[in-house]
Amino acid sequence: MSIRTLKTLIAVADHGSFSAAAKEVFVTHAAVSQQIRALEEEWKITLFDRTHRTPELTPAGRALVSKARDVVAAYDNIVPGVLGNKGIEGVLSLGAVPTTLTGLVPSAVSKLKKDYPALHVTVMLGLTTALIQQVERGSLDLAIVTKPQFIPRNMVWYDLAEEPFELLASLEADGRDPVELLKNSPFIRFSRQAVVGGLIETWLQENGILVRESMELESLEAISSMVYCNLGVSIVPRTCVTISNALRLKHLPLAPGRGFSRMLGCISRADSVRIRAIGEMNDKLAVTIREGRLSPPLRPPQSKRKPAKRRQ
Repeated sequence: MSIRTLKTLIAVADHGSFSAAAKEVFVTHAAVSQQIRALEEEWKITLFDRTHRTPELTPAGRALVSKARDVVAAYDNIVPGVLGNKGIEGVLSLGAVPTTLTGLVPSAVSKLKKDYPALHVTVMLGLTTALIQQVERGSLDLAIVTKPQFIPRNMVWYDLAEEPFELLASLEADGRDPVELLKNSPFIRFSRQAVVGGLIETWLQENGILVRESMELESLEAISSMVYCNLGVSIVPRTCVTISNALRLKHLPLAPGRGFSRMLGCISRADSVRIRAIGEMNDKLAVTIREGRLSPPLRPPQSKRKPAKRRQ
């Protein structure tokens, strides 16, 4: 038995098939099958029920996968545990919902890289539900998402910011009453596949507001561009970090007593071996939110060159 074999077993459990696990651990399907057979022979136990089209973990297999996670976590934490903060290196995989990618994420990652240059941060775009599943499977170390209704038992949630929803309208749109604008303008909807889209739809129904839907998009930048061109109005979360070159739009609070918000936060596995890097990432996100604004970096002053003398 080796750590590599245990990681293969965990990959099969996380991804649901030998083929998907093979891609995750960069070996062939045959190699995965061989490693699992070797474990079964060594432990003298059946890990997978192969009577199904896709092999399924047996009860004993599920119990052993849980123990295997502990062993792999302990192994991966040997060097960071000895080196302390100097051990924050390698790769940190971060998932993020689209609304965070132009302000919050780049600024926070930049701060993290400045303090820990040996740490490489990868960023994956996605919607809340899919990103949480990726974290749960171990494909991502953490994700910045909208707080779901329920937090899985083996996950850790960290509150970042409460973002109130607001109405976006073009400067050319008549009036500033959000309800009237919603009733009388084409509605550009935030994707209902996103948790944010579901919150918006629930609010519209609870307030009895019928809209004339014209588009459904999942990017805040795309929605803002459509609104900027006076193609409709939209309801979006007011991001906790703004950018200095944002489009000029009407940002209207929803009617008094009718407002609602979403909680933005980070989610990670409770047994993650990247706990130090995750903690530092959360700290940088909190600092960025306190600053509240992303501005372009200042360019270093250019030295003035003296004009060359013309030849006579």
